[in-house]
Amino acid sequence: MAIARRLKAPAATWQRDVDVVVLGSGAAGLSAALAARPVRSVLVVTKDVLEAGSTQWAQGGLAGVLDPADSTENHVQDTLAAGAGLCDEDVVRELVEAAPTSIRYLMRLGAAFDPDHRPEPRPGLDIDIALTREGGHSHDRIVHAGGDRSGAEVQRTLDESAIGAGVDVMNHTFALDLVMGSTVDGVRQVAGVRVARTDPNGAVTSVGTITARAVVIACGGYGQVFASTSNPPAVTGDGIAMALRAGLAVRDAEFVQFHPTVMWRGPEARGQQALVSEAVRGEGATLFDAAGVRIMQGVHPQEDLAPRDVVSAAISARMAEAPGGVDDHVYLDATHMGERFAERFPTIFAACQEIGLDPAVDRIPVAPAAHYSCGGITAALDGTTGLAGLFAVGEVTSTGVHGANRLASNSLTESIVAGTRVGRDLAWKLPDRARLEQDHDDSMSHDLFDPVRLREVRAAMSRHAGVLRNESQLAMAMGALGSLARSSSLGVEANRASWEATNLLTMASAIVSAALARTESRGCHRRSDHPDTDPSWVRHLEVVLDAIGSIDIRSEGSVSLS
Repeated sequence: MAIARRLKAPAATWQRDVDVVVLGSGAAGLSAALAARPVRSVLVVTKDVLEAGSTQWAQGGLAGVLDPADSTENHVQDTLAAGAGLCDEDVVRELVEAAPTSIRYLMRLGAAFDPDHRPEPRPGLDIDIALTREGGHSHDRIVHAGGDRSGAEVQRTLDESAIGAGVDVMNHTFALDLVMGSTVDGVRQVAGVRVARTDPNGAVTSVGTITARAVVIACGGYGQVFASTSNPPAVTGDGIAMALRAGLAVRDAEFVQFHPTVMWRGPEARGQQALVSEAVRGEGATLFDAAGVRIMQGVHPQEDLAPRDVVSAAISARMAEAPGGVDDHVYLDATHMGERFAERFPTIFAACQEIGLDPAVDRIPVAPAAHYSCGGITAALDGTTGLAGLFAVGEVTSTGVHGANRLASNSLTESIVAGTRVGRDLAWKLPDRARLEQDHDDSMSHDLFDPVRLREVRAAMSRHAGVLRNESQLAMAMGALGSLARSSSLGVEANRASWEATNLLTMASAIVSAALARTESRGCHRRSDHPDTDPSWVRHLEVVLDAIGSIDIRSEGSVSLS
């Protein structure tokens, strides 16, 4: 199956030069921009507006050891357990040790996290801040804001801080492809990015080249590749697909975390669905099937607060049994909270009201949906990648923190820590300037995928590559994707919709290829035909795109598996 090696667009008519260009405007990108800005010219490129990404929608909060009753070691071990053998322990320790500082940093920037309303404050806690627990955590260490509006508060804080610091923002600008160059020593290096400015409807108004000493990819994950997801519409795998086209390896694409409790709105619901935060179960809510039987009892020692992969798999297995004649959702019971639910979780309460439910007396219908991309561009926690001049932070990366499954609320923390580190480092020292390759604007001779057919991609992915997979299903998904890829056409108009569709087809192909290759169950990759975790698979898989647009799968540092 051939994947586009560049995104078709009109020829560039303008050029701009900055020290640092950041692609993406979520927590990771804005943290990087803010940290670099005092001494560098920084441009944030976002295909929509600043707050349109995943950060705005994050409900749970940030994980960090602030309570003296907790410890760094506890947080490390919880993260490693959730990651199912594929975390890098050294990197996990780096993150966990930096997490409390990152939370305090946000507070100094003006983030208003919820205060502790307990009758007696936690002994030894030197700040007035509420801490809660989510799945996989052994202690209360989740900081939240506005009850379930934590991401919105982090986004607001970073938006205002970055703009106040003089970070420039280019809205409605789609990052198409990296622009390559070379240093005076002949070293291949990223020299900038080719972008298209669009109107609010996604139509092209102009194309240009932004040259920069450093390009930071912070475009988020690829949740929109599935028919049902908690992700907003903008999360279409643009940054990872761009890296693949530039020749970088993408690691662990098969590990897509499905959030176990996304609100079920009926069998025809598609696209972004309302998330029911794990913090609801942290407050004591429990899962039941349609026959009124508890789902997590006896499945895991932490029961309803087990790691997300465990809960999602248990729900999917129970739905397959169709208890009470219901095979597409289960129920979350938070009625013990009574009227307090509306105060603690105002966003979720409003979503319940939209479908005629009162969580004080009604159980909430939920089902797993695509939530977080654990895989991505291989990068260090300081954002460095295998390509000079290119940095990557946030959900777009695979740093070794999340492994085969992400521990709840570690992602916002990682975004702040990694983004701030790369920005600080670029403030200290920029890469050498690279000379542009002569063919950097070769843009017209590449097929695009028709966005009208994107629903077929999403249907194939949800049907055959969801929470539970097997060889037969994955082969059917691969066949469907191959047929769709062959339908790509030079006649498809170049605009935001077709670029997103092409990127999502690329990411779907990467996920299915890696999922076929990994013949075991580990973390959030569950194979019903290989249900056991195999010790020989304690290794990463890398997806690469060859010169003719074919996907190759290789074991990290080893031979090709395709």
